[in-house]
This record gives sequence, structure tokens and C-alpha cells, in this order.
Amino acid sequence: MKFFADTADTADIRDLADTGLLDGVTTNPSLIHKAGRDFLEVVAEICQIVPGKPVSAEVVALDYEGMMREAEIVRKIADNIAVKVPLTIDGLKTCKALTDDGTMVNVTLCFSANQALLAAKAGATFISPFVGRHDDNGFDGMQLISDIRLIYDNYDFGTEILVASVRHPIHVLEAARIGADVMTAPPAVIRQLVKHPLTDKGIEGFLADWAKTGQKIG
Repeated sequence: MKFFADTADTADIRDLADTGLLDGVTTNPSLIHKAGRDFLEVVAEICQIVPGKPVSAEVVALDYEGMMREAEIVRKIADNIAVKVPLTIDGLKTCKALTDDGTMVNVTLCFSANQALLAAKAGATFISPFVGRHDDNGFDGMQLISDIRLIYDNYDFGTEILVASVRHPIHVLEAARIGADVMTAPPAVIRQLVKHPLTDKGIEGFLADWAKTGQKIG
């Protein structure tokens, strides 16, 4: 499963990229606002940090003509841009036009398997179902991922399932068990994946015993 960082914080992205674990980055208008930087500038910097890996940048127009106009600007930032569009009729129309032209497209704000089916038929590169937000509203976010996986496998769709709105490590584990292609999470959640109390306890024990030997390495 690919790991994307869901952030526009370039320092966090650099740090995670250095681990070799990062396969891409997703941004949205809220994350751009949080970063407090110019949209085109920060997205260009992110693309340079993760060259050749997908970086999702979202259009904000709601009509087809507006989305296409903004997409033309956004996709010129770098070759690894995935234009992010909402799951609406105009968004799907934009998706079809862009993917037919060779541009990666991430269809976002997906909350049903039927929506995911439409995105795949429109040629989406990625579909972004929001599991955490789905859970918040009384639905089962991971069941949504399971339903999409089944449908995509039934018809051999090439669209990658990008699990979004990831809130905690259990979401990551369940997405991997289901067979999602990608998960995108805040850097803090990605870092939580490495944590385990027994790992910390083991390191503490080894270091205590090593200190008793009185030795040094090098």
C-alpha cells in the first residue's frame, strides 16, 4: 500500500520523504490555508521534494469550464501533479477530459460506492473516499472501502483506492487488510505507526544492559 502525506507543511514532507516511506502527497484548500502560503508556490515546492510522485492539488471552481481553466494552471506546475476535483457531475466531466489528455486526476469527497463507481468509469487515477468523516456521521468508513474494492475488482478498474480522512493507525491497518491501493494521512498519524510500548521497553532494556558492559562502539 502506498503512503501519501496529507499536508501542505513542507518541513513535515521533507522529513517523511527522508525515511523513504513517502509515495506522494495530498493537499486541499483547508491544508493550504493552514500552511499560510501561496497555493502555487507551496505546491511547486512539494513537487520538488517528491519528484515523480503524485502531488494532489485541488481546483476550487464548481463548474466544468472553471475547473478546466484552473486545472490548466495547476497541471503546469509539475509533471507529477494530480488535479483534484470534487465528486460532482461537473467534476466527473472534468476528470474524463483531463485523464483523456494524460493528466492524473484525484476525485475527492467520495462517500458512497456508487460515487466511486462513477469516478472509475470517468477514468479517475485516484478515488478518495473519506473514512474518518464517514465514521463521524454514523456510517462505517471501512465498509465503504471494502465495497469499493469489491466493485473495482469485479470490473478490473484501474482507478486506485486512496483512503482519505485517516484519523488513526487502525484506519491504516484496516485499509491495508482490505487491499486499498493508497492511504493518505496527516504526518502525525504516519509517525504513530512506528510506535509500540514493547519496542520502547526493549530499547530501554538493551541500553541498560549495554551500559553495564562499559563498552563503546567506535
